[in-house]
Amino acid sequence: MSVHAPSVDMEKRASRLKVFIYFAAGMAGLLFGLDQGVISGALPFISQEWNLSSSAQEWVVSSMMVGAAAGAIAASFLAKQIGRKKSLMIGAALFIAGSLGSGLAGSVDMLIISRLVLGLSVGIASYTAPLYLAEMADKDARGKVISGYQLMVTVGILAAFLSDTAFSYTGNWRMMLMVIAIPAVILIMTVIKLPDSPRWLAAVGRTEEADEVIKSLNPDPKAADEEMADIKESLKVKQAGWQLFKTNSNVRRAVFLGVLLQAMQQFTGFNVIMYYSPKILSLAGFSTTEEQMIGTVINGIVFTLSTFIAIWMVDKSGRKPALKVGFGVMAASMAVVGYCMSILESGMAATWVSYLAAIMTMVSIAGFGMSAGPIVWVLCSEIQPLKSREFGIACSTMTNWITCAIVGATFLSLVDTLGSAHTFWLYALLNGFFIALTMMYVPETKNVSLEKIEHNLLSGKKLRNIGV
Repeated sequence: MSVHAPSVDMEKRASRLKVFIYFAAGMAGLLFGLDQGVISGALPFISQEWNLSSSAQEWVVSSMMVGAAAGAIAASFLAKQIGRKKSLMIGAALFIAGSLGSGLAGSVDMLIISRLVLGLSVGIASYTAPLYLAEMADKDARGKVISGYQLMVTVGILAAFLSDTAFSYTGNWRMMLMVIAIPAVILIMTVIKLPDSPRWLAAVGRTEEADEVIKSLNPDPKAADEEMADIKESLKVKQAGWQLFKTNSNVRRAVFLGVLLQAMQQFTGFNVIMYYSPKILSLAGFSTTEEQMIGTVINGIVFTLSTFIAIWMVDKSGRKPALKVGFGVMAASMAVVGYCMSILESGMAATWVSYLAAIMTMVSIAGFGMSAGPIVWVLCSEIQPLKSREFGIACSTMTNWITCAIVGATFLSLVDTLGSAHTFWLYALLNGFFIALTMMYVPETKNVSLEKIEHNLLSGKKLRNIGV
């Protein structure tokens, strides 16, 4: 054996460390999903107890997203100043405070404030975890690893739906909101033992520590030295965030693409289904709480299973084909849901229409889970240059939450104003439009190093070609 070849023990230690890192980042995704899913089952009981109007319900839902937008901004500064690891810990601590506060709220105003705190935590986690994973994962597995993070988001949503269903028999919405604090405690205990990102360590001048982390992750000395050399090379040009955004048009293009991707993801209408699943099922003709909660759980199962498709596709078939297929599936299925709603709105009560609407809703969820759900996060973590990565991802993540808040704060009003059929047809048209935008602007980045993507971007290549 060559003296430079990694030992079996070194490879095992590196493998264990990577699993540990992926687990912790996955727990951050779990928290993200829990908070997305939990309000769906709790909202009908909160609304009934406090007699909330449609507008008040929209505020309860969307307040979390408003907080998350602020959290994404805060996370960009936290990740830069104190690192990815400590940022994740702060996010977990805020999650505990927000979830307990939500469950103990004595009024709708207190609930909204607590959900704003929850939003701050989710904004920090949704920014920091994909960034951390992008900087820690091997380039040939990066898409799969970050999609695994999104899988944990879907598991969190499903877990929240199951928990909501269990508590729905007693109507205990307070326990629905408080029980999700438990995984946040586990996350804090896990993250304490993690190393920080070598790219961040190198960026703040702690190159020896960065080198140690790289070697602990990559037992091949030659490969570790090459990775460290690539990082050092990319740090030679002193660029940073807002200043670079103002002076470098190529960086502005990358920020534009990240913002576009996140807006596309949210305006698919997927989170309408997640946040208002019982309401949609009631519009489709399922009148009992039990039917609505069972349907909501099935939606969560479909979302979780479909994310496995993305994990399989993202590093094989690639990012771009999956997005085009996913947007197409969502456009077609939401058009059919709109058709079903139009029949129900006309006063025709038919069991087959209700079941077709429910099935097409699941198809739409599958389309999102196999494409825009995980892949947009993958792309947003890949396309930003190193020295402006925090700023670029903050802009795209903030866009995610602002557009998510818009979707959450308008759905019930759209249904009241346009009717359920036209609301779903609107989302079908948007998904069709997103196929064209994907073809025009989105690059294919599978199996391409972050440094290569950055070089192509800064050399002026068209956005759709920066992965070539």
